[in-house]
Parts: sequence; C-alpha cells; structure tokens
Amino acid sequence: MNGSGTRDAANTVSIVGLGGSLRPTSSSREALKVALDGAKDAGAKVDLLDLRQLNLPMYDPSSNEVPEAVSRFVDTVYTADGMIWSSPLYQGSISGSFKNAIDWLILLGDREPPHLTDKVIGLISVAGGTQGLQAVNTMEFIVRALRAWAVPLVVPIPQSWQAFEDSGRPANPQIEEPLKTLGGEVVRVTRRIAQKEEADPAAACAAAADRLARVASK
Repeated sequence: MNGSGTRDAANTVSIVGLGGSLRPTSSSREALKVALDGAKDAGAKVDLLDLRQLNLPMYDPSSNEVPEAVSRFVDTVYTADGMIWSSPLYQGSISGSFKNAIDWLILLGDREPPHLTDKVIGLISVAGGTQGLQAVNTMEFIVRALRAWAVPLVVPIPQSWQAFEDSGRPANPQIEEPLKTLGGEVVRVTRRIAQKEEADPAAACAAAADRLARVASK
C-alpha cells in the first residue's frame, strides 16, 4: 500500500505529521502534536516533521542537487503508512513553507508506488481570523494530485489567538477532541486499507498494475 510494503494489519502503523510554521511558537504545530497524540493513542508509531526544524531549501526544478535534509524528509514520508498535515492559513491558502515541502515530494515520482499512492492523510488548518477551511480545500487538491486519500473528517481551527493556551495546549475540549479524533481516524482507515490488501493480495497487485497502466498511457 506504500513504500514500506504490505504489512500485517495487526502491526503498528507509522503516521508522520507534517506542518507547523517558521514561527518559534506555532499554533498549527501544536494542533499537529495533539492530532499525533490521537494517532499514538490508537496504537500508531508517530513522527513529527516540523517545518521550522526541517529547514528545507526552496525547491528549484532546474537543479539536480538534492540536499541531505531533503533526502531524509522524502524518505521519511515515503516509508510512512499515513500522514497528518497541518498548515496555517496565509492569504487564503496554505503557507509557503508548507507548499515548498510538498513541492519536494516530486522526488517520489520515480518510486514504486509513485508519489503518495494510497497513503491516508488527515488535514488540519489554523487561522488567525474566522476562516480556516480554505487551506484545507487547497490541501485536499494536493492530496488527490499525489494519489493519496484524505479522510472525510477535517479540522479547520479559527481564531488561533484564543484557541490555544500559552503552553501550546488546546484551550478547550472542543478543539482537542476533534484533533485527537482525526489522528485516530487516520490510523483506523490506514489499517482498513491494509486489511483489504492482505485479504486479497491478488486484487491489490491487479489494482497496482492497473494504476501503472493508466499512468503509462498518459
């Protein structure tokens, strides 16, 4: 189902969180941590890819150089079973640093399977104002472009200035509970897909071959 290969559904799945902002204190990063806590509570192995710490250079399609930080980032994403994305809402869309990280995933185009094929992804956006869904909508388009699956539950968080305490924790259960539920939902759907593939490996191989044929015909 992904770069780590078909696994026993009873085994621990790995969920990687990608997001945050370049600010030292980031509400979108804190929201991502809570969602990863939910995934961990559901039995997943979790990892946080903090955009501030990743320090990825700008993606340059004219350059063949792949910095070590980018290689580590891309490999971590590829071997994950599922992901949770969390971006601040900037000018009605995702942040530039988040989009830059996604742009580097073009390096997964020659892997097998390519891109983020069949990975399950949960989506979070955090806004300073009253709107937050625009960033989620943008991320959903990106998920489809990378051949992954977004879970129906999304968590747009408005008015971040009052949504989180100074400690970084959610200010109330109305914020914490959906985030943790999202993390658990990503784990649940990831396991469901794994179970279906293991129950009928021939069908899974046929589906993979069909995907490759469709890609080759384009």
